[in-house]
Amino acid sequence: MPHKYHPESLMMTHGYKPELSEGAVKTPIFQTSTFVFQTAEEGKAFFEVAYGLREKGQDENLGLIYSRINNPNLEILEDRLCLWDQADDCAVFESGMSAISSVLLEFLKPGDLLLYSAPTYGGTDHFIHDLLKKIGVHSIPFRPEHTKEDLFEMINESGMADRLSLIYLETPANPTNDLFDISLCAEIADHYNQPSEEKNVFVAVDNTYMGPIWSQPLKLGADIVMYSATKYIGGHSDLIAGAVLGNTEVMQRVKTLRTFLGNMVSPHTAWLILRSLETLKIRMEAQMRNAIQVAEFLEEHPKVDKVHYLGCIQEGTKEYELYKKQYSSPGAMVSFDIKGGEKEAFKFLNQLKLMKLAVSLGSTESLAQHPASMTHIGIAEEEKTTFGILPSLIRLSIGVENAEDIIWDIQQALDIV
Repeated sequence: MPHKYHPESLMMTHGYKPELSEGAVKTPIFQTSTFVFQTAEEGKAFFEVAYGLREKGQDENLGLIYSRINNPNLEILEDRLCLWDQADDCAVFESGMSAISSVLLEFLKPGDLLLYSAPTYGGTDHFIHDLLKKIGVHSIPFRPEHTKEDLFEMINESGMADRLSLIYLETPANPTNDLFDISLCAEIADHYNQPSEEKNVFVAVDNTYMGPIWSQPLKLGADIVMYSATKYIGGHSDLIAGAVLGNTEVMQRVKTLRTFLGNMVSPHTAWLILRSLETLKIRMEAQMRNAIQVAEFLEEHPKVDKVHYLGCIQEGTKEYELYKKQYSSPGAMVSFDIKGGEKEAFKFLNQLKLMKLAVSLGSTESLAQHPASMTHIGIAEEEKTTFGILPSLIRLSIGVENAEDIIWDIQQALDIV
């Protein structure tokens, strides 16, 4: 029986044939806008598949046409990303928001109902409440404490149960690390499917916080998984990208829309991400080990009111059971409430020396920011309070520096608060 390699081993070679590129051991950058067809018939066949006019035949690949549609760097990257999530197909976009907005636009139309977890990333929240609202999409937020019965009641009382089209989750939630049950949402979606009318309710999960290493939402019943590939997947604060993964049917829709929106990643960015994938697992493991030590330090500090970290969830609780079911690690994102409010939070942030005061997350360097006045500033004040995005909340993305140095920096910044 052939040996089955682990994904981290295949990140160096999968999907690439050196013999097609002068024997180069690493994938070159295919910096070209268009590709030559061998015959007119071949060109026609390629376009039929690209435009969704027919499905690919058995063992047929989408031929290279134009870099807005496909490109060797893009295709190799998408093949490798599929390995982690065990997905049929992947589409890479020019940003995380581009990936998210494309999914929302493809699976929602005017008059449809969206059920979404709250809180969610500020850009996603704005897209839901501004653009989707403008085109007539209705939405219902839900919280971690809502039960299956609560969700049924919320959907049915909306009077739009027959228009439910998408359940959107961000879990763990940004920036509070709230957990939402993916399997439960899959059950809700199954309940409202209408097979007789060929209408499906899809479940989409933003898995950016845990990356493809620590969680595989497709295994838990999700139809679609999304990433800001800028974060852990890219992991070096030098590129912006997004990714969507799912089964063949779902991804055919996503890729067809991407063709006409023209929001795929460039060959150079795809090449940079291919480089990053080779170290993804070891980077994330190092970040996780550092985050555990940081969280333990913060939990004991007298100037810290509360730590929001998966590794701090109390055993024996329903939240702990969900954490163990959905994740193989507590991750590297740590949020905490400093005693006081915005004044104390800003004092802390302004005093940091090693950690950088910047938004984004998942990169090799440690970052700190103030969600209420930065990434989540657009969320209504009453909702921020409900979600726990308080003036006292500080979000830390833990990097790969020495843990003692990170903790020293946090300690000296807390000393002046």
